[in-house]
Amino acid sequence: MKRIGTVSRKTSETDISVTLNLDGTGLSEIQTGIGFFDHMLVSFAKHGLFDLNVSVKGDLEVDTHHTIEDTGIALGQAILKAVGDKTGIRRYGSFLLPMDESLVLCALDLSGRPYLVYDAVLTAERVGCLETEMIREFFYAVSYSAAMNLHIKEIHGENTHHVIEAMFKAFAKSLDMATMTDSRIPGLLSTKGSL
Repeated sequence: MKRIGTVSRKTSETDISVTLNLDGTGLSEIQTGIGFFDHMLVSFAKHGLFDLNVSVKGDLEVDTHHTIEDTGIALGQAILKAVGDKTGIRRYGSFLLPMDESLVLCALDLSGRPYLVYDAVLTAERVGCLETEMIREFFYAVSYSAAMNLHIKEIHGENTHHVIEAMFKAFAKSLDMATMTDSRIPGLLSTKGSL
């Protein structure tokens, strides 16, 4: 059974289409209008081995806020659709990812209970045309729309580009781990019987 989530989301600020295949090979086609954000989503797909198509038309003449936040909402919804009823998945994933001088920890739980803990200090205000304060907003939107508990922590880093890229790659690796199926799990990995 294919685990694919497709979401279309249109508001007065953005028009977004996202398709995510959890069992892909890392292929992606990304167009958000924000070069560095595209680069991060390509990295997310490649390192999570997800096939990901993202097309966004946003009000970039205002700023990047609506485009990035709404893409996070749509991606989170696509993740939630793709995991389906969560039967047989490992549920938890974590990864400690080094990138040059940077080291980032990501841990997540596909628990059905959204929560974000984000612990990072990004010293540059922008990378390319992306406002770095939007990175937290993106992960917040993903975590709440996907109903996941998500922790991202910068252990250390100096170059803001490296720190952010390590976040996206660590998130990808953690999500790949959490969505893997395990034949030893006959139903849901929960003592409550629901996720």
